[in-house]
Amino acid sequence: MRFHLFTVMLRRTVGFATWAGLSILLVWALVHARPATASNDLGFKIGERLTYTVGFEKFSNVAYAELYTVSKGKLGDAEAIELRARVKTLDFVSAAFYLIDESRTVFAAPDSGIPLYIARTRNVGGLPKETFQNNLAAPTGNFDLVTMIYKIRNSEASGSFNIQEGEKIYTVTFQTTAGERIRTDAGEFDTSLINVQCEYFTEIGLKDFRINLSTDEAKVPVAVRFRTPKGEFRAKVASIQNLEPQVETIPTPSPVTTPLPTPRPSTTPTPRAYNDNQPLAADLSFDLGETLEYRLSTGGQPVATFVLKAAERKQFKGVDSLILTASVNEASGEPFTAGDSIRAVVDPETLGPRELDIKLSGALAAANQTAIFDEKTNTISFSATGRIDAPVGTHSILSLAYAMRSFNLKPSKDTSNPINDTRVAVFWENRPYIFTLRPGAAETINLKGETVSAQPISITTGNPKLDALNIKVWLANDESRTPLRIVAGTYQADLISSRIIPPR
Repeated sequence: MRFHLFTVMLRRTVGFATWAGLSILLVWALVHARPATASNDLGFKIGERLTYTVGFEKFSNVAYAELYTVSKGKLGDAEAIELRARVKTLDFVSAAFYLIDESRTVFAAPDSGIPLYIARTRNVGGLPKETFQNNLAAPTGNFDLVTMIYKIRNSEASGSFNIQEGEKIYTVTFQTTAGERIRTDAGEFDTSLINVQCEYFTEIGLKDFRINLSTDEAKVPVAVRFRTPKGEFRAKVASIQNLEPQVETIPTPSPVTTPLPTPRPSTTPTPRAYNDNQPLAADLSFDLGETLEYRLSTGGQPVATFVLKAAERKQFKGVDSLILTASVNEASGEPFTAGDSIRAVVDPETLGPRELDIKLSGALAAANQTAIFDEKTNTISFSATGRIDAPVGTHSILSLAYAMRSFNLKPSKDTSNPINDTRVAVFWENRPYIFTLRPGAAETINLKGETVSAQPISITTGNPKLDALNIKVWLANDESRTPLRIVAGTYQADLISSRIIPPR
């Protein structure tokens, strides 16, 4: 995560002070999750990804933020944890206060949480502005606004220590004051309310800074709130994902100053040619052209076959995109018809949806729609006039089917405390629901006459009609994480073939 956090400049105007508070709110909210781990690391859970929506007074969606605990490896000769974060304001705050799109990458010592190296990038007009702080040569005992949260998480109910932002060092004190039940897009949580005091907050005009941490072992930062002269800001968790951790070694950063190009007004640069069907990223669990065929049955009787396919990678509305499809090949009668299809246009790196097109017939025709996902404003437009706000990272049904294969779905050792549940916002019909994916222990299933190992994933949605179907997916226990079986109500889909059909 990379954040450019203002110091002296922020104190000059109320607008700047408000943005600083928002940045701090998001940083605190994003990085305060406590993973379930028995290691000596300072609460870092590799692969954990949290997203947050931010409200201001009566406005419910003015900014978003994200935290990703990426990897563990070597930074030079030192062990390090790589953290990434991003914060971006949307239309209202961008216009009324300050346009911001900033990120921070922190390499932290696993045992102490002290930052070893910090890289900040600010993307607001013109070329990105980057700054670096290297503590490898001159170690520090101070945290930054990111790593200090892990320290607080591993402390008792109260405590104090130092942070450094800019050239100044500040003392932070915190204490737990009460219990509170909080409702968010990711569900309801029992939380502990923590009050935080720091002179840094006072200098930039923040008051009543509060954090709600879930009372379970995960210690998820469910909500963060504070007041400014303009009003109250509040960040709430929108999704909780556990992605398969990256295992590659962290390289030693080598920042290089990029010279500014000499302007040549009379010259028009030649756009780089776009090549269709470039290979997908290696960290995805499937390849371009993957074609999965399923037999659908009910009561033991086959009723249809359908195919899931990572069909092609091409430009969609001028943007590099991956096309995912689901189509019915054969059907023996209602409610399925040969030719029924669903198409999802997604980001080829994150699998975040850009468009969903459902074309069904017969009894299922009422579900037909085209939905447009705007990742800049976090809105979804559908039907002729429908338009709703949605949590950051909201998936479509089809994009989730592929994205869940990269989630770190390891079952909890304590079944009464399912801290490894993954919560994801998913658009269904006319609104987003929070789908909860609960991983189970590996079991064997019979597939095409053979016994194979698979992991059951139970899915609840918050939609009574969907939850009545008791949806469950069995993922292969190998690197592909291929869905081997899908059950919903009386219907069961079993994989009958898997192959790669290169796009034309």
